[in-house]
Amino acid sequence: MDIYGTKQIRNVVLLGHGGAGKSTVAEALAYLTGVTKRMGKVSDGNTISDYDKEEIKRQFSISTTMVPIEYQGAEGKVKINLLDTPGYFDFVGEVEEAVSVADAAIIVVNCKAGIEVGTEKAWELCEEYRLPRIIFVTNMDDDHASFRELILKLEKQFGRKIAPFQVPIRENEKFVGFVNAVKMEGRRFTNLSDYEECEIPEYTKKNLGIIRDALIEAVAETSEEYMERYFSGEEFTQDEIYTAVQTNVCQGNIVPVMMGSGINCQGFHALLNAIDRYFPSPDEAGECIGVDVSNGERFTAKYNDEVSLSAKVFKTVVDPFIGKYSLMKICTGVLKPDSTIYNVNKDAEEKIAKVYVLRGKEVIEVPELKAGDIGAVAKLAVTQTGDTIALRTAPIVYHKPKISTPYTYMRYTAKTKGDEDKISSALSKLMEEDLTLRAVNDAENRQTLLYGMGDQHLDIVVSRLLNEYKVEIELSRPKIAYKETIKKQSDVEYKYKKQSGGHGQYGHVKMTFEPSGNLEEAFTFEEKVVGGAVPKNYFPAVEKGLQEAVLKGPLAGYPVVGIKATLYDGSYHPVDSSEMAFKTATIQAFKKGIMEASPVLLEPIVSLKVTVPDEYTGDVMGDLNKRRGRVLGMTPVNGGKQVIEADVPMMELYGYCTTLRSMTGGRGIYEYQFARYEQAPNDVQEKEIANRAAEE
Repeated sequence: MDIYGTKQIRNVVLLGHGGAGKSTVAEALAYLTGVTKRMGKVSDGNTISDYDKEEIKRQFSISTTMVPIEYQGAEGKVKINLLDTPGYFDFVGEVEEAVSVADAAIIVVNCKAGIEVGTEKAWELCEEYRLPRIIFVTNMDDDHASFRELILKLEKQFGRKIAPFQVPIRENEKFVGFVNAVKMEGRRFTNLSDYEECEIPEYTKKNLGIIRDALIEAVAETSEEYMERYFSGEEFTQDEIYTAVQTNVCQGNIVPVMMGSGINCQGFHALLNAIDRYFPSPDEAGECIGVDVSNGERFTAKYNDEVSLSAKVFKTVVDPFIGKYSLMKICTGVLKPDSTIYNVNKDAEEKIAKVYVLRGKEVIEVPELKAGDIGAVAKLAVTQTGDTIALRTAPIVYHKPKISTPYTYMRYTAKTKGDEDKISSALSKLMEEDLTLRAVNDAENRQTLLYGMGDQHLDIVVSRLLNEYKVEIELSRPKIAYKETIKKQSDVEYKYKKQSGGHGQYGHVKMTFEPSGNLEEAFTFEEKVVGGAVPKNYFPAVEKGLQEAVLKGPLAGYPVVGIKATLYDGSYHPVDSSEMAFKTATIQAFKKGIMEASPVLLEPIVSLKVTVPDEYTGDVMGDLNKRRGRVLGMTPVNGGKQVIEADVPMMELYGYCTTLRSMTGGRGIYEYQFARYEQAPNDVQEKEIANRAAEE
């Protein structure tokens, strides 16, 4: 592969709903530019971007894949770095990583399916990252696909930015070509995406007139001079139209809508031409924003290969067979092989042997990568996703990609005893690759938890562990971290006496237990012993006994909190008393005292925020009430959405991700954080105590 300067690079992310045809678009573009000799199909499992076993088995993308292609544009050769992203919401972390380094986006929409949830989410991401975008409509070969209807929906949903650049030509209900509204010329497909000029059909002229007028109006709005010419009825030249359109597309004021058929590989020459002509190169797209570590001040840099090297690692690929690759976007300077780089985040130097670009699973060695380009380096020891590479003399840290937090979790256990270490090692590799996956050791409840973006995400992790790392785990419902406390005061005594030849054991305590009012702490200990009934040197043993006893309460074996324990009397034996005896006496007194002080189970309560479109608020609030939630309020936010805030018991959120998605058609999102502990209702307590007794 040739070396490309910053001006010749286009970094384009493919976004859209799952199944809209993103991987097919990438495949068609790769085929047309000579990367492959035949076009692969998702259904056949032979596309460039969906090469993982799980992707082939399930027939959808799971991770973001790089597909760099070279295209002979109007002003010379350009390199287009396509980032093919998953469409399903469980893999949103992959999309967020790709969007963080893209300079423009193609939102793929299936003409028959129309605007789907993934289309809306793709648009929102583009708005958030201010990405110029083209909407590419696939499936135009379908008899029931109405382009005009789709345009009306797009305009209603996304406003006046929508600008169709093409009108379809159909003959005998077949998609045979299109009219280019910018050039006002007909195009008939000859072989795949190749086309020849043709007459503009009469039936398209009415629609074409409306589209053309809107386009010329947008061009006129780019300057006062153009506006005057427009009102005086003067025509714009072709070059003036192109320049104005390019400016507007780069600024996000115009979103061109183009069309094609992925299966028949039609319409992609025009798309390649548009990517080259309308999308910005990295230096036109914006700046790299970070922090200068030497002085803590904000730092901005233009993409420029004539200054010192800096790059941001946006993704890590860990393959059990070919090893680890760190994917990075070069922000400034040139990345060369056989060099030493400095990881600013880790304050460590790393050796680079070779520099690569990845194309699907293919690894291509390159002589160097210039500013704005995307490539990979193998086997970096300490570098992780989000780290910045720079010179030690000019330490810059760029912002990390903003990655969603996982809230769906399950308990996991090894299917085969003794596999725990292997599982832990495999999971750490998967977590290095996937920042939305977390494995947590919940020591308090003696369980290991796996967090992900949804049930499908966790299901795929289980499958990958088995196929790639040859270890099996089982997922089950997680235990809830209940706690125990008391409602009343109790007064107990316990005498521990043991005689077995030689020294015996003797410890005798009289204690009161009452609520401390502080559920943040397990217990407070006070002694009010008068006249040396219990010598001072045994007080620490009593406290140690309490420390041990609160770990496992007598009600259901959960940790005890909010207790005030007072030692007020007791007795000792000058020979047989020991620390061990007093500790044991305290533990037994504790068990007795707690059971006599109206013990109750406390359950964790979380503060939940659910963001949903207005029309779903009633359903969501009804469902939260069923989950024993207390709705605290609603706040309207942009895009006709509401944020519902509620306090909900943690145990009631099991399976909430799936319920919310089915209730809102995938449009609802939620987040939560632990708030406090509250007394669980009697029925919940009784059920949990019975369950624990059965387990014991």
